[in-house]
Amino acid sequence: MTASLPIDPALVEWTGLNGLPRFDLVKDDAFAAAFDAALAAHEAEIESIANNPEAPTFENTVTALEIAGDELSRVSALFWSRAGANTNDTIQALERAIAPKMSRHYSKIGTNPTLFARVDALWEGRAALSLSLEQTRVLERHWKGFVKSGAKLEKPEQERLAAINETLAGLGARFGQNVLADEKAWSLMLDEGEALAGLPDFLRDAMAAAARERGQEGRFAVTLSRSIIEPFLAFSENRDLREQAFRAWVARGETEGETDNRQIVKETLALRAEKAKLLGYDNFAALKLDNTMAKTPGAVNGLLMQVWEKAVARAREEEQELAALVASERRNHDVMPWDWRHYAEKLRARTFNFSEAELKPYLQLEKIIDACFDVAGRLFGIRAIEKTGLPVYHPDVRVFEIRDRDDRLVAMFLGDYFARSSKRSGAWMSSYQSQHRLPLKNGTVGEIPIIYNICNFAKPAQGKPALLSLDDARTLFHEFGHALHGMLSDVTYPSVSGTGVSRDFVELPSQLYEHWLTVPEILTRYAVHYETGAPMPQALLDKVLAARTFNSGFATVEFTASALVDMAFHTRDAVEDPMAVQAEVLADIGLPASIVMRHATPHFQHVFSGDGYSAGYYSYMWSEVLDADAFAAFTETGDAFDPGMAARLKTYIYSVGGSVDPEEAYKAFRGKMPSPEAMLVKKGLAA
Repeated sequence: MTASLPIDPALVEWTGLNGLPRFDLVKDDAFAAAFDAALAAHEAEIESIANNPEAPTFENTVTALEIAGDELSRVSALFWSRAGANTNDTIQALERAIAPKMSRHYSKIGTNPTLFARVDALWEGRAALSLSLEQTRVLERHWKGFVKSGAKLEKPEQERLAAINETLAGLGARFGQNVLADEKAWSLMLDEGEALAGLPDFLRDAMAAAARERGQEGRFAVTLSRSIIEPFLAFSENRDLREQAFRAWVARGETEGETDNRQIVKETLALRAEKAKLLGYDNFAALKLDNTMAKTPGAVNGLLMQVWEKAVARAREEEQELAALVASERRNHDVMPWDWRHYAEKLRARTFNFSEAELKPYLQLEKIIDACFDVAGRLFGIRAIEKTGLPVYHPDVRVFEIRDRDDRLVAMFLGDYFARSSKRSGAWMSSYQSQHRLPLKNGTVGEIPIIYNICNFAKPAQGKPALLSLDDARTLFHEFGHALHGMLSDVTYPSVSGTGVSRDFVELPSQLYEHWLTVPEILTRYAVHYETGAPMPQALLDKVLAARTFNSGFATVEFTASALVDMAFHTRDAVEDPMAVQAEVLADIGLPASIVMRHATPHFQHVFSGDGYSAGYYSYMWSEVLDADAFAAFTETGDAFDPGMAARLKTYIYSVGGSVDPEEAYKAFRGKMPSPEAMLVKKGLAA
């Protein structure tokens, strides 16, 4: 780092264990000046690369771009981590300011004519450069990035595109903050008595802790954290309270006040459509799918509708079963969305003779974390060593060294597992630092990955263990699968490291990893009762495995409806009323009145809090086709931990990042591309 830059050293000189940031020294009020200085430093580096008097080479142009902006990367990593996982008014104000500023910065780089001329010359002459496959992929990524930033446009169009991107960045920041504000603002306080009828102890404990956090000692809070709202909807016997909580949950971002997101969605869709036209695409979906496995909106909608028809038929059968259960209780009402989870839980208890409440004592957070690490050890030969007493950004955060069989440090991993009002909802993986092997300006050669997982499990009362639902446990495995994708990366260039892959391939390592949660030997070893330590009884284990496809129609319908709405938004030239379009799409596909979208438009953060999954929510299902087929490769060997197959999985899926075309990577692992059949079988939707 240049000594004259006014950047707080804690933000860029990471002197903690194995290169971790010193989170205890990071101050919120240091970020604004640090961003300004880091942006200026990066701009100077870019100008130096662009104006290099020597003829462009891969090293002096592409490699130089790969390692430029190290200070900015570090400041950004710390800031966006804090903005998502432990935010406050200071951070949120800066988030609203920095998002458009960052967009302006990268738009300027992407339309730098001198710099693009160097990259374009390398791209056009790549056949004579003797590049490796990885270098060719990296060059292609940079070239396409410039083109999609408007490098080939005339100056007025470039300026308009930059303005669009800047506005979109600000809109995305506001959208996410509005959802968090709505989640934080709403709670339903209950007292002992009939209002708690049907609620198991684990949920009462979580609600008591949530009330305590809100200054309501002795009461019980229903919050909009998925780890509380979903079990409340499943177990509460009070239908009026279920309806009240459900309506608040689905109304996030649609509250008529300052946090209403509907106008933001309208503006966002209009700007995305304009951006796509400027860049020569028919619509924004075509732009986003240009560098994916799916490639076209038609291919995406074809898969979604193939699954939809089977899923909605199954969901209607499920609804009839729930309606019969309602009638058996002598109740005279249709199955409404606030009823589905409640009666599905009763039906599961009746059909399989177990309930979520019976299962949960066997799913301790600590044990499921251990299971995640054990599976990684068996498959990939790594182990996790927890390091305590280190500075972290919140007391709940835990730190692990990840080492291989030779005790070589592979990565650092941080886990942040509990819900709190300063953390946005959901679960995700990200990184402070990506793996690569390039020499940096500070003299180091290469970096290990520093990866973190964020979850939102209900925090238990003091002295009690955190107990998970089966869905929670799957979420933990899912996010750790993403983490492994980052930690096992073995590439040279940072832009193709770890999860630097196409959007519809990035979910393969995470969704595939979920399969090992329900491998019987894993459940037998780690699903032990939190009080007695006794393993889950074989009879209960058999029921859990038998119930894996229970309620799959409902789950697939709520997801697929969201994905179809996402694609509809982004294949239209204009969307005057997003909520009308949402209603139109749901009516056209025949969404049952008893089910809602998993993410209604005003709180669809995947799609509107930034554009990461815009025209890309389908990718979970696209990857699910791959993950079902990939796990079948292990099943076919008769060993869920088959060493040869595990070695292929690590080599061709988890370690290559974006250095190989995803189709080629998958075929190298499996020998062929899959059909949707294995996925439909996994979901119980095959004929």
